[in-house]
Amino acid sequence: MPLYFLYSEVLLTRAYSPQDGYLSKVKALLGRELCVENGSHGDVVEQNCKNGKTNGSAANGDSHKEEDDGIMDTKEADAMKSPSAPKGKGGRKIKSDSEPKNCRQYLDDSDLKLFQGDPDNLDEPEMLTDERLSLFDSNEDGFENYEELPQHKITNFCVYDKRGHLCPFDSGLIEKNVELYFSCAVKPIYDDNPCMDGGVPAKKLGPINAWWITGFDGGEKALIGFTTAFADYILMDPREEYAPIFAVMQEKIYMSKMVVEFLQKNPDVSYEDLLNKIETTVPPAGLNFNRFTEDTLLRHAQFVVEQVESYDEAGDSDEQPIIVTPCMRDLIKLAGVTLGKRRAARRQAIRHPTKIEKDSKGGPTRATTTKLVYKIFDTFFSDQIDQNEKDGGIKRQRCGVCEVCLVPDCGKCSACKDMIKFGGSGRSKQACQKRRCPNLAVKEAEDDENIEEEELLPVKAPSKKVSKAKTKKQSNGKLTWVGDSIKTEGKKHYYMKVCMDNEVLEVGDCVSVSSDDPSILLYLARITSLWEDNNGKWFHAHWFCRGTDTVLGESSDPLELFLVEDCEDMQLSYVEGKVNVMYKAPSDNWFMEGGMVEDIKVIDDDNGKNFFYQLWYEGDCARFETPPTFTPQEDCKFNFCASCSRAEEREEKETPRVFEPIKDEDHDSKALYALACLKGEQFRVGDSCYLPPDAYNFSVKAASPVKRPHRKEDVDEELYPEYYRKHSDYIKGSNLDAPEPFRVGRIKEIFCHRRSNGKADVSEVKLRLYKFYRPENTHKGAKAGYHTDINQLYWSDEEVTVNMSEVLGRCRVEYGEDLNETVQDFSSGGPDRFYFLEAYNAKSKSFEDPPNHARSAVNKGKGKGKGKDQEPQDPKVPKLRTLDVFSGCGGLSEGFHQAGIAETLWAIEMWDPAAQAFRLNNPGTTVFTEDCNVLLKLVMSGEKTNSLGQRLPQKGDVEMLCGGPPCQGFSGMNRFNSRTYSKFKNSLVVSYLSYCDYYRPKFFLLENVRNFVSFKSSMVLKLTLRCLVRMGYQCTFGVLQAGQYGVAQTRRRAIILAAAPGEKLPRYPEPLHVFAPRACSLNVVVDDKKYFSNVTRGNGGVYRTITVRDTMSDLPEIRNGASALEISYNGEPQSWFQRQIRGTQYQPILKDHICKDLSALVAARMRHIPLAPGSDWRDLPNIEVRLRDGTSSKKLRYTHPDKKNGRSSSGALRGVCTCSGGVPCDPADRQFNTLIPWCLPHTGNRHNHWAGLYGRLEWDGFFSTTVTNPEPMGKQGRVLHPEQHRVVSVRECARSQGFPDTYRFFGNVLDKHRQVGNAVPPPLSRAIGLEIKKCVLERIKEKDG
Repeated sequence: MPLYFLYSEVLLTRAYSPQDGYLSKVKALLGRELCVENGSHGDVVEQNCKNGKTNGSAANGDSHKEEDDGIMDTKEADAMKSPSAPKGKGGRKIKSDSEPKNCRQYLDDSDLKLFQGDPDNLDEPEMLTDERLSLFDSNEDGFENYEELPQHKITNFCVYDKRGHLCPFDSGLIEKNVELYFSCAVKPIYDDNPCMDGGVPAKKLGPINAWWITGFDGGEKALIGFTTAFADYILMDPREEYAPIFAVMQEKIYMSKMVVEFLQKNPDVSYEDLLNKIETTVPPAGLNFNRFTEDTLLRHAQFVVEQVESYDEAGDSDEQPIIVTPCMRDLIKLAGVTLGKRRAARRQAIRHPTKIEKDSKGGPTRATTTKLVYKIFDTFFSDQIDQNEKDGGIKRQRCGVCEVCLVPDCGKCSACKDMIKFGGSGRSKQACQKRRCPNLAVKEAEDDENIEEEELLPVKAPSKKVSKAKTKKQSNGKLTWVGDSIKTEGKKHYYMKVCMDNEVLEVGDCVSVSSDDPSILLYLARITSLWEDNNGKWFHAHWFCRGTDTVLGESSDPLELFLVEDCEDMQLSYVEGKVNVMYKAPSDNWFMEGGMVEDIKVIDDDNGKNFFYQLWYEGDCARFETPPTFTPQEDCKFNFCASCSRAEEREEKETPRVFEPIKDEDHDSKALYALACLKGEQFRVGDSCYLPPDAYNFSVKAASPVKRPHRKEDVDEELYPEYYRKHSDYIKGSNLDAPEPFRVGRIKEIFCHRRSNGKADVSEVKLRLYKFYRPENTHKGAKAGYHTDINQLYWSDEEVTVNMSEVLGRCRVEYGEDLNETVQDFSSGGPDRFYFLEAYNAKSKSFEDPPNHARSAVNKGKGKGKGKDQEPQDPKVPKLRTLDVFSGCGGLSEGFHQAGIAETLWAIEMWDPAAQAFRLNNPGTTVFTEDCNVLLKLVMSGEKTNSLGQRLPQKGDVEMLCGGPPCQGFSGMNRFNSRTYSKFKNSLVVSYLSYCDYYRPKFFLLENVRNFVSFKSSMVLKLTLRCLVRMGYQCTFGVLQAGQYGVAQTRRRAIILAAAPGEKLPRYPEPLHVFAPRACSLNVVVDDKKYFSNVTRGNGGVYRTITVRDTMSDLPEIRNGASALEISYNGEPQSWFQRQIRGTQYQPILKDHICKDLSALVAARMRHIPLAPGSDWRDLPNIEVRLRDGTSSKKLRYTHPDKKNGRSSSGALRGVCTCSGGVPCDPADRQFNTLIPWCLPHTGNRHNHWAGLYGRLEWDGFFSTTVTNPEPMGKQGRVLHPEQHRVVSVRECARSQGFPDTYRFFGNVLDKHRQVGNAVPPPLSRAIGLEIKKCVLERIKEKDG
C-alpha cells in the first residue's frame, strides 16, 4: 500500500480510537515479542517488501544469496500471534544461539567510526508506544490481524553493529545475519520535516531485518527504509558522523536511476559514453556527495546491474534488454558482476525502484525508404522469418548455472501462457520472462560483435579449378551438326550450329548443364565455340555464376547471373538444354529514375529457363563491375571467349616484357634493352622503381630497434603485487614488428642473358639498379628518419641486380637541385615522388655531393625550367558535388577535399556540436542538423526547402554520396526474427541506401566499423550489396587499416564503394605506410570463403610507419585538466608529419590542446605509472598516497588464495575476493579508494590481466583506435601520455586521426573528444578520394579519345 494511502487510513481510524486501551494493548504485545535480553532478537527475521518496495540489499552494489532477496510470501498475522515461532516472517530462521557476526570492517581502517551512544533515548517498546506516534486502529479484536506494520519516519539516524561500529546497511551484512541496530529521532509518517523537533529520541532499534527502496519522492531522492520485527522506518537525514556512509547509499541509488534512464534512451552508447554522462552529471542538491567518477560506477556496479536486470524484467518480451548493450557488457566484465543473482527469488511483479517511464520518443524516427529498398528488405526477411517458423525457431539455450536458469517457469507471464504445459498454443517458443538467462544474452551479444579476424571459421583453401564435367551428368540426346564446318585448325573442325534433340544451338547461345547431384541447381554457360575432333563433339563453355555463388549468397535474385572469369572445354553430350539469358543494360535515363523503381523483379520466369545478367563478378575480392567490352576480330567470332581473353590479358600484364633492344658489342653474355613493361607500367633506363625489402641489403647495418624485454626480474612483489601478471614481452601498440618500407632503386640497365645459341632468354628479364638509401638505412639510424622528410633519399653508387618480376611499381626520384619548383610543391604534386640532395658513402659513413650521373639525363643543367615536359599534364578533374550523410565533424569530407575530388555542398548531422564543427571548417556547406529520415521524406514529397528555409538537394544534384550510418540498432542482436527484422528494416543503413537509390550519385561510399562486414553472419553486408546491385550500381567491399595511410593509429574500417553505370569502379588504395602486421589482418570471411581487397602489395608500404613521436612530440607540456583553448606552440615542428599537420602557413597559436580533468584518485594512479614502454596498471605500487583533494588512498588488501596464480615469491596471498578460490563472490570483499583498482585483480584472470588499462603510449609505437572519450579503464586503456601524467589531449587525438592543426572542433572537452573519435581519419579518406579521382580521370581521357 502506498504510504499516502496508509497515512489516510490511519488518520480516519484514529478519530474513533479510545487511546488508552490501544496503548496498553501495544505495550503488552511488545513486551511478549521482545522477550530476549538486551535487545537481542535472535528469532526475528526479515520482513517482506510491501507497498511496491524492492529489497535493495546489495553490498555497495554487491549481490547476495537468493534467499536473502526479501521478496517472499509471508504470514505476518501468524507470526504476530506466535512470537516464539521458530520461523520468521520471511521464512528465514536465525538461531538465537548462533555466534554473533561482525561488520567485516578492518580495525586499523582510518575510516572506521564508533557509535558514541544515546543513554537518554528510549528503547523501541517505549518509543513505539509514545502517543506522538500512535496512529493505529483501536479495534480490540483487529489489532493482531492488521495487515501492515506501523510506518514511521526517522531522522538524525546512524546504524551500527553490536560492537558499536558504524557500518553500512547495504553491504550484505543483514543478509549474512549480522545484527545491525540504529539510533534516531522517530517522527510520524506524515511529518516531512527532517529536523529533530517533534521527534521521539530512540536507541538501539532493531535488529534490521531488511532495507528497501520504495521509489523516488517526486524529486531526485529515493525513499529508503528499514524493517524491524514491528515497524517500517523511512529514512530522512543521517547523523553528522553517519552522513559519509549514508551518502554512498544515496549515491548508488541515484546512479542506478541515472544509468537506467541513460541506457533506456541511448542503448548503443559505449562504456566511455556512460562515463562521460556520469562525470558530467551534477548530483542533485540535498545529497551528501558532490561528484560522480568512474570509481563510483565500479564501486556500485553490482547494484547498478541488478537494477538494470530488474528494469529489463519489467520490460516487454520483444524489447532488446539493456543488459546486453555494449556499455553494460563492458561494465559487467570490468567490475566482475555476477548476473542473475537476485532475479531468481523475485517471483512476484515489482515496480522498478526508479520508476522510469519508457521513452516513447527516443531514438531515430522510422526509416524513410524508397520502394525498391523497402521491398528488397521486406521480401528477404519475410522469407527468413517464415523459414525460422517452419524450422521451429532456434532453441534457446541456457547457461545452466545462474540462479535464473535453475528456477521453474512462472506460469504467469505471456510467454508461459503460450506454453502447451500451461494450456497455450506453443507457437511463440519464448522462454519464461522471469527466466531470461542474462549470462546467455550477454554472451550472445559479445559473440555477435567481437569478431576477430584471426579467430574466424576455418577457411576452405582455394583449390585449382577442377573441370566441372566431373560433377555433371551426360544426357543421351542426339547430336548432329547443322551446316558445314566453317574452319579447320589442326584436327579441330569448327561449326556455328548443332542440333540436339530437334533443338538448334549456335555459338552465342546459352545452355544449362545438369549436375550429377540432384540437389545442385543447373550450371549455366554461354557457348563460345563448337567443334569436333577425334574425341567427339565439343563446345567451349563460358560459365555464368549464380548469385548464391557470390558474396550475395541467399540474398541474391534467383534469376540474376554474373559473368565470371571461368571457362572450359566440354563435350556437347553434357548439355541439358537451351536457356535464355538476357543482358540488362542500364536505361538511358538511369540517373533520374531514382526512387521510381517499385518492382524488385527484373524479369519474369514462367518456364524456369529465363535469366538475366548485368555485371561481371570478380570472386576473390567480391567486385561487381560493368562487363568489359571485347570486340572479337571478324575471323575469330566462331571461337572468341571473353573469359579466355581476359585471362590472357592479365597474364600478359603480369609477365615482364622487353622492348627497344640496344646494340652493344661490349656485352656478349647479355642483351640490353631501353624499355620493359610489367603490370601495365613502362620502365625505361633512368626510371626508378620499388622493390620488396628483401630484394637487397645495405652495406651499413643500421642500429635497428632491439626487441627489449620490458619485464624486470628483480621486482619487489610486496610493493608491486600485480607485476607478476606481465607474462609477455609483447607491447600493445609497438612498432617493433613493423616491416621495412620498399627499397627504391634507379634502373641502370634492362637486360636478358643470352642462351648458348646467342639469342636472348626473354623469359627472365633482369634489372641492374643503383641503390637509394633512406635516412634510417644510414649509420644514423631511426633518429635520422624522424627529422627528415619521409620521401627524402640518398643516392649511392652501390649496384644490385634483381629479377624484373620482383618489381612492385614505378616511382619518380629527382635530384632536388634540378627541380623547377620547391621540394614541397614537387612532393605534393603527385604520388610516388621522392627526392635526394646528397649521396651517401657507406664505406666512409659520410654524405657527399651526388655524382653527375646521379642526375636524370633530361634534367641536367640545374633545372631552370627544364624537365617540365617529362610527364604529360593530366586534364583538370572537376570536383564532384557531394552530400555527406552522418557527417560528424567532417573527417570523410576533409580527406576528399584534400584529394581534390569533392566539393561538399550538403551535410547531414543530427548531433549539434558535430554539426557546428562541420560548419566551422566548411563555411560554404549547407549543414542540416536534422534527422536524415525527415529530410529524405521532404525531398521525396517534392519539397525544395526544410522548415528552416535551407535548400534541399534535388534529384540530379548529388554526384557523390558518402557517410557512415550508425548500425547500433541491430549490431547487438543475435539472430533475425520478426522483432530484429523490424529494427533492421528501420535502421539508418536502410535509410542511407534509400538516399543512394533516390539521388543515384555517380559514386557512393559507406564507411563503418570493421565488423560491419561480419554482423549477423554478414547479412548486413549482403543486403547492402544486394540493394546496390539491384539499383544497377557496380560495387565492392573491403577493410582498410588507417595506419597504412599515414596516421599513428590502428583503425580498421569497412568501406563499401559503388559506381554508377558508365563510371569506373574505384579500387582500394595501395598502402602508403608500413604498419604493425598484427593490426593488418584485413581479409573477410563470408560463408566460409575468404575475400581479399584488391591491394597487391600486402603489408608493404612506400614509406616508414608514422609513430606517436612523429605525431605529437612538438606539442607543449600541459597538466591533467588543462583547459586553455589557445596556447603557443613553443617550438618548431620536429618531424615530417608535424610539418604537414601544421600546414604551410605560419600558425603561432595551437588550439584545443586540452585534456579531461580526471579525479584525484585517477590522477594519483597516472602519476605512479612508470614511463617505460608497456607500462600499465600492473606496474602500480600498493601504497597509501596523499591525494590532491586532501584525502588519502588505501592499500589494497590481499585476503584470499588464488587458485590460478598461487602465492607470491614471498608466500603472500594474491586473491582479493573469494571467487579467486573458485567460490562465489562475497560482497564484503570489495575495496575502494585504492591505488591499485580492486576490480582489476578481481577479474583479471578472466580478461587477459586487463593488459593496457592505465597504459602509456609508447613514443615509437602507435595509438589504439582513437575513442570518443579517453578513459584509463575504458575499452582502449592505453590513453596516457608517454611522459606526462595525464590522458591524451583533444589535439593529440586529432593528430592521431590525421586532422590538420587548423581543423576546429566545437563544444566542451568531451564533445570535442567525441567528434574526433567518431571521425574517419582524413588521410584514409584522402587515399580513397585519390582512387576515385583516378577513375574520373580515366573516364575523361576515354571521352577525349
